[in-house]
Amino acid sequence: MPVVPANQPQLIRSSQKDEYYQNNLTNNANELFHTFAGSRRWLQWRKEIELLSDLTYYVLTTSSGYQTLGEEYVSIIQVDPSKRRIPSRMRRTALIVCHTIVPYLLDKVLICIENELEAEAPQTSRMWRPLSHVRLWIQRAVGMLTESQRKALIPLVFALQQGITLLYRLHVALFYITGAFYHIGKRAACVSYLRVGNVAGDDPRISNSYRLLGALSLLQLGITLTLQFNNLRQRQRARHEWKQHRHLLPSHQVSQSSSRSSRCVLCLEERRNTSSTPCGHLFCWECITEWCNTKTECPLCREKFQPHRLVFLRNYN
Repeated sequence: MPVVPANQPQLIRSSQKDEYYQNNLTNNANELFHTFAGSRRWLQWRKEIELLSDLTYYVLTTSSGYQTLGEEYVSIIQVDPSKRRIPSRMRRTALIVCHTIVPYLLDKVLICIENELEAEAPQTSRMWRPLSHVRLWIQRAVGMLTESQRKALIPLVFALQQGITLLYRLHVALFYITGAFYHIGKRAACVSYLRVGNVAGDDPRISNSYRLLGALSLLQLGITLTLQFNNLRQRQRARHEWKQHRHLLPSHQVSQSSSRSSRCVLCLEERRNTSSTPCGHLFCWECITEWCNTKTECPLCREKFQPHRLVFLRNYN
């Protein structure tokens, strides 16, 4: 039977079909759990229900040596790096773990670390929760840190979360260009696809359009990284100037005649490096950027906004 590598449209349609059936399975499981356990338990376990639903889907298909419904829909089959054999059971198991369990663990651990770093006091609960042993270990580790170390680690955790998102975007852009490994888990397990049945040649215009899309995605990703690095440099420069200014002009020497309108409501001192939120409220650049590391909203009116929409007001008096 003739076989050729699967192309980008087939892999995308297969993934969309699998997601459709996985969502149906997850919704039915959520409804059943919510009915018998109640809203509180469901909110606590909804991530685990989604994980178990995905594992059930892939155990019944990939792990058992069958095609998923999406793969069957577009007539493609999984193969190992030799392109001649279907993946071994160990390779299929590694694929399932990388595709479902690893993202779940990363999300849970990073959120747990972020919550513990931001908590003013250790959070204790007698109720058993998912990954409770990991949470206790993180609590003990965070409890050994000083307040300054906690504040320094919060931006690092946020940067790691953003880095994972950018990694996914980079991987999708590379898929558009190369046409292989739509998911990171399949790249890690070295599982690719061949199509069976219809082996007619691909239209070159389709491949070229996907390569163009991949190039544009890489360009967009590069612009995003450039803007983030530029924002980081501005914040570091503003922090350095702010510390110098505070050293030269301590708060007790600031003129008492300065109006309340020229004070930052976050540090309660005269504004330095004045910056504006989209809603028009003014703060110190250092203060509002530190605030945005934990909450993307205005401290005064609570209007939601993205940190890149902050405006640094130069030569503002």
